Amino acid sequence: MVVFLTSAIALGIVFLYGCVGEILTEKAGHLNLGIPGVMSVGAAGGCLGISLYMGGLSDTANANYFLVLLSGVLMSALFSAALGAVYSFLTVSLRCNQNVTGLAITTFGVGMTMFLMESVIDRTYFAAASTYITRSLPFADNLGWFGEIFLSHGILVYLGIAVALISGWVLNRTRVGLHLRAVGENPAAADAVGINVTRYKYVATCVGCAIAGQGGLFYIMDYLKGSWEYGIEAMGWLAIALVIFTLWRPNLSILGSFVFGGLYIASNYIGGISFSQRQLFALLPYVVTVLVLILTSVLNSRETQPPAALGLAYFREER
Repeated sequence: MVVFLTSAIALGIVFLYGCVGEILTEKAGHLNLGIPGVMSVGAAGGCLGISLYMGGLSDTANANYFLVLLSGVLMSALFSAALGAVYSFLTVSLRCNQNVTGLAITTFGVGMTMFLMESVIDRTYFAAASTYITRSLPFADNLGWFGEIFLSHGILVYLGIAVALISGWVLNRTRVGLHLRAVGENPAAADAVGINVTRYKYVATCVGCAIAGQGGLFYIMDYLKGSWEYGIEAMGWLAIALVIFTLWRPNLSILGSFVFGGLYIASNYIGGISFSQRQLFALLPYVVTVLVLILTSVLNSRETQPPAALGLAYFREER
């Protein structure tokens, strides 16, 4: 059980980054189905940054922990935010269909990631870099099962939880969050009281994508321990489903991500089941999301519904 819970938390962080990033984007009124592509590009960008830093050292054993982490996080944020800027330009400035644009971003991001990983990035440094990124808290071993479950993870796990908590605080406790929610609910009314709708949409989408990209980096460098295995796209779709499961609340996404992580890997800890049955277990997060959708529709409470203007292009002339 301890191993299962530890693994569920680790995998859940992949979903958490993508979910929080998508929540910020959707709060601005944009449904970004490009999150799987954004997470993929974030992984490629982060791995590229780490590879460039490690490659410039005479001995990887002399690498600086903070520089390894910083090179990965910053490059991941840069690459994924750039893709978010492209999405913003197409859907905010040019008012392209958000669903079609998001799917195009996913297709582009997946293809670009495959090209970078296979032809550009030197993956020989991944394993060495992973030993730095997965370094756990020094006192975790002294706290028994509690330390193994909650404190034996790398710094990116706790960074993801912090980002979720800060995002929830900003959305619900600050003027910036109030303005952002106003843009997502009624952009015309927000515009009428002087809120720069375009700026909020651009910033929310780019920041959201920068956060989501960290999920891809975490998946490769922490969860897979530096191994290159393409499965980030599937993680991205689950992150979008998690947004619905947690009712567009970053704070709830922390617990929700751990639940999704547990459901996704549950079949690995159940003996005597076939491969096809294992695949059915992997569908459980989607099934749970559908049940939540049904429940929220029955309750019909405003607090459980998405932003009113989600997916709708805003034409300023229509005020």
